[in-house]
Amino acid sequence: MTIVKLIILFLILTFSVIKAEEKIYTLTSPDGSIKIEISVNEFITYSASYNDKQLISSSKIFMKIDDGLFLGKNPEIINDETKEVNEILKPVVKVKSAIIEDRYKMLRINFKGDYSLIFRLYNDGVAYRFVTSIDKNIKVNEENIEFNFAEDFNIYFPEEESFFTHMERIYIYQKISEVDSPKESSGTNKFCSIPALVDCGNEVKIAITEADLFDYPGFYLTNSDAPLKLKTIFPGYPLEVNQTSDRDVQVTKYADYLAETTGKREFPWRVLIITDDDKKLIESQMIYKLASPSKIGNTDWIKPGKVAWDWWNAWNIYGVDFKAGINTETYKYYIDFASEHGIEYVILDEGWYKFGNLFDLNPDINLKEIIEYGKKKNVGIILWVIWKTLDDQFDKAFEMFEELGIKGIKVDFMQRDDQLLVQYYEKVAKEAAKRNLLVDFHGAYKPTGLIRTYPNVISSEGVRGNEWNKWSEFITPEHTVTLPFTRMLAGPMDFTPGAMLNGTKDNFKVMFDRPMSQGTRCHQLAMYVVYESPLQMLCDNPSNYLKEKECLDFLSIVPTVWDTTIVLDAKVADYVLIARRNGEDWYIGGMTDWTSRDLEVDFSFLPKGKYTIEYYKDGINANRYAGDYKKVKAEINSSNKIEIHLAPGGGWAARIY
Repeated sequence: MTIVKLIILFLILTFSVIKAEEKIYTLTSPDGSIKIEISVNEFITYSASYNDKQLISSSKIFMKIDDGLFLGKNPEIINDETKEVNEILKPVVKVKSAIIEDRYKMLRINFKGDYSLIFRLYNDGVAYRFVTSIDKNIKVNEENIEFNFAEDFNIYFPEEESFFTHMERIYIYQKISEVDSPKESSGTNKFCSIPALVDCGNEVKIAITEADLFDYPGFYLTNSDAPLKLKTIFPGYPLEVNQTSDRDVQVTKYADYLAETTGKREFPWRVLIITDDDKKLIESQMIYKLASPSKIGNTDWIKPGKVAWDWWNAWNIYGVDFKAGINTETYKYYIDFASEHGIEYVILDEGWYKFGNLFDLNPDINLKEIIEYGKKKNVGIILWVIWKTLDDQFDKAFEMFEELGIKGIKVDFMQRDDQLLVQYYEKVAKEAAKRNLLVDFHGAYKPTGLIRTYPNVISSEGVRGNEWNKWSEFITPEHTVTLPFTRMLAGPMDFTPGAMLNGTKDNFKVMFDRPMSQGTRCHQLAMYVVYESPLQMLCDNPSNYLKEKECLDFLSIVPTVWDTTIVLDAKVADYVLIARRNGEDWYIGGMTDWTSRDLEVDFSFLPKGKYTIEYYKDGINANRYAGDYKKVKAEINSSNKIEIHLAPGGGWAARIY
């Protein structure tokens, strides 16, 4: 053998020794529809298919930590373990149902270097997370999450302009390859908040989001080095901020790392909800199932309910003998209204205190008198606060809230999800729970399961909701029927429905102090069944509701939590028809976009027996006058079917008892 041949043979043998042997794991969902392959080689990669159709090709997973730790590069497997779980969860707050089946297959791969990867496969999706057991504090410099799609699918893309955001976006429908286009104004690449929804064709959808987010920044999606690949970007750790008002605190300098955190921890779940049935997007409870269990002991005091809200309707009550506005008399009127109609709470929104100081009260308000009056009337008071003011006066403010005997706080204008603000959410949730206070986060990032870990965090905004009707034309029926399949996937959604002034596509007007909504009256009523929010607002003013007794009858009794949810019919961004049960009563809500539709309601979901149904349908002239509706009462049973007509931007709402 020549010297050259010996050298070649030596190099081949040497390369074979140093090159790690590829390890392939294949994991399928309990029903076999979803399959993922995890490859452990030079990098860790995963791919995903649904009913044998490739959706995501090989995509890298890794994390870079200070001191040169590179989790996921040249990984060395110590061992692995698999298991199947099938158990029942009983949520404290029944957002969709009283019982949740938590069934999944799990793979845990433990690697040299004190880290692991955990994968879970459900029938409706897949999730993975890093777990580290490093015996010191660490800095996370980078986390690589990528989605290398098999084709140029379409995506519902809630485009953002910066990391300083309320996450109140319109969902743009475009090709994944179009995400690569730079913005003309800045030359920077497009990116979006999550959940984002990928339309893979043949009815298959993939929703991308995250769960169990604690002590770590949230992620966003943007383009990558390949036209069909999306990757994640994160806000870095905030080093410097600029406070320009009581509410706006923008980061002006980010660190080149994402987070400073303990080395012994579980990182957030990276979640793909996958289905070929749009109905299952709404029914999915993956985010709740992936969240950490409750950290609250006694939860008996957590009471969902409806809220008479003041700000949207600009305190425009009328037909009274006092001057309406931010004053004691007006709030007593709201309390009287709430008490008479079974509404559990009244919010005091912007204006009860001087901006910047929670202890500098509006002299026109006797806060103690209002709260005591509410107690006599069995109506709880919730106070709105700016997050930064609350943070500046944190301990004293919570002491005041407890002494006053309020029932909750609405915390607003965070507008960030870097590590420090994510920490703030848990800080508020924890302190509020100690003092038996509900929390509603506004100006907020999307939910990630906090309602399971801290059930007192009963709702969250992070949605372009009804308030936008006060200053824009963005809240169209197309938008409102997209939300159940996108933003609502993440968790409770404080959209604030209930407008009693309603406009068609042609006659809607933007009015800040006397707002109206787009779509029909029944479109608004149906939101109380379709939209999930255990703390649900009645956005309009009591005087308007009192003029609309038939609608108020429905709003007075419709629940905010549900024992059972069944989506009867649905198509993303087009229409939705949902049945929900609370106790012995059933409710149905149907909504359509600007296209009129005829749908069939099949009552076979009802147990045997005779029922009374009261339903609200679009009036014959609702296409011209959006407030036109008709209430119908009839007898039905489980063998009945009803054909319903939805006007453009229309709706249908029913109670069955």
